[in-house]
Amino acid sequence: MAPYIYWFLLALILVGLEMATGTFYLLMLAIAMAVGGLAALFYVGLPWQFALSALAVVVGTVMLRRWKGGQGRGAADNNLDAGQPVKVLSWRNDGGARVFYRGAEWDAELETADTPRDATLYIKAMRGSTVILTSHKPQH
Repeated sequence: MAPYIYWFLLALILVGLEMATGTFYLLMLAIAMAVGGLAALFYVGLPWQFALSALAVVVGTVMLRRWKGGQGRGAADNNLDAGQPVKVLSWRNDGGARVFYRGAEWDAELETADTPRDATLYIKAMRGSTVILTSHKPQH
């Protein structure tokens, strides 16, 4: 069997695995295997096939990381919980609280020390698993 067939079969296997994972990194490997297959199809030597395939992996991974990096910044600013009211279950001596939100209990902190405790409190932000509370309903 011709070498390019092995390259293309490996590319197809990687595309199938990519469909199961959804990370896009296996897709970059599949594209690199297809580049190696094209090189083999045009009778390029085996060392060059590997070199072109490796170059395609590196370029594809760098492009993918830049693309994913640009998307991640916008998602961090979009807090869907902001502005939602919470029910305060108890206050701690350190000024923190235990609140009920989305069917679970959460640790909470006040945005500022002068935030009134008797007002309706809203989620301003999430810091890890701690809810930051404010008395003013934040706008999205």
